[in-house]
Amino acid sequence: MKTPKSPYEEAHLLVAAIRVLEHTRHVPPAIEDICGTLSFSLEESNRICRKLKELEIIDIVEGAFGTKLYIKDHLRIESLPRESKDNRLEEELKKFQEAQKQLSKKVESIQAEQDKKKKDLFAKLNKQLKEGLEKK
Repeated sequence: MKTPKSPYEEAHLLVAAIRVLEHTRHVPPAIEDICGTLSFSLEESNRICRKLKELEIIDIVEGAFGTKLYIKDHLRIESLPRESKDNRLEEELKKFQEAQKQLSKKVESIQAEQDKKKKDLFAKLNKQLKEGLEKK
């Protein structure tokens, strides 16, 4: 199983692959070339490329000879988070589980309070019923 890469590492890998392929083939690479070089799926490569295009790190140009990738501003990579997405996902999952535990405790305390109120009301009604029977 592959170790999850951080957005920072993914960006560096993709930009490096663009540079190497551009150097060896003397033309800007296509996304499919990047997939083969990095052993990424086409979907994963497209996702990373769209993200890097949004951040203006690379440029994607569609033309008659296919979709080509160009490096626009590689220095913006340094602003990307260096921690893996899975770590953040695990942290969010732990926060969610803790919130669920707190919610469960709150529900249990409310239920216990309602049970106590029911018992008190039952005892009060029982007492009133006995007093009403004794008066007759």
